Amino acid sequence: MVFSRALLRRHSVLPGFDLAFGFTILYLSLIVLLPLSAAFLKTFTLTWPAFWDAVTSPRVMASYRLTFGASFLGACVNAVFGLVVCWVLVRYDFPGKRVVDALVDLPFALPTAVAGIALTAIYSGNGLIGQWLPFKVSFTPLGVFVALTFIGLPFVVRTLQPVLEDLSKELEEAAATLGASRWQTFRHVILPIVTPALLTGFALAFARALGEYGSVIFIAGNLPLVSEITPLLIITKLEQYDYAGATAIAVVMLVVSFALLLAINALQAWSRRRQGGL
Repeated sequence: MVFSRALLRRHSVLPGFDLAFGFTILYLSLIVLLPLSAAFLKTFTLTWPAFWDAVTSPRVMASYRLTFGASFLGACVNAVFGLVVCWVLVRYDFPGKRVVDALVDLPFALPTAVAGIALTAIYSGNGLIGQWLPFKVSFTPLGVFVALTFIGLPFVVRTLQPVLEDLSKELEEAAATLGASRWQTFRHVILPIVTPALLTGFALAFARALGEYGSVIFIAGNLPLVSEITPLLIITKLEQYDYAGATAIAVVMLVVSFALLLAINALQAWSRRRQGGL
């Protein structure tokens, strides 16, 4: 048995584990760990009182509330309507289906600055949509929410799509045969299966929105304490040569984002175990 394993490992077409693992660690170190470590090292040049003042000033706290709040709400909206869009694309045939499917990927391909300018023009006071709205969208926190919702939709749809395509219609037919209503079929048959993918799409949309910059700065208005997002505040501090202050805010964003992603991944794992036990 030991000889056969060694022979199989020696004659494998793909590189061995040692080589592949070493390359993986080296690549991740160069691309991910070193830049993040540099941010932490620069932040460590601050004393604790200076660090605390830099990351808890009223202007910074206002940017946290707007960035995390708008990102969370945008991801929630995309989770709901992304599921609806994905369901329509997977389960129904209609004229122009390929066009609609391609439009889902538009936020991926569209430069973020172009998206920001387009959203600002559409939702401004004299824009195509904004002129008919009883409230102001552009240059307000609501504009930030609109931009973050726009860029997050493809993550939910593309994550859910392969799961719904593999979902057998026989399960729904069996539930209907047993007397289940459409809502009961969705609640007890479909939703438990797609929940892990839905949470993954939500996490991706949320993480993408946290770091968004280009599509937001045009429509936000960038008013301190009102519509200023945290990535813009980091750029502002860099332009003022306050590198330690910028990295301090970046470290807070990194730690909070990582903690949120860990929590969401733990929830996904729990959902998979629960689904496997049913």
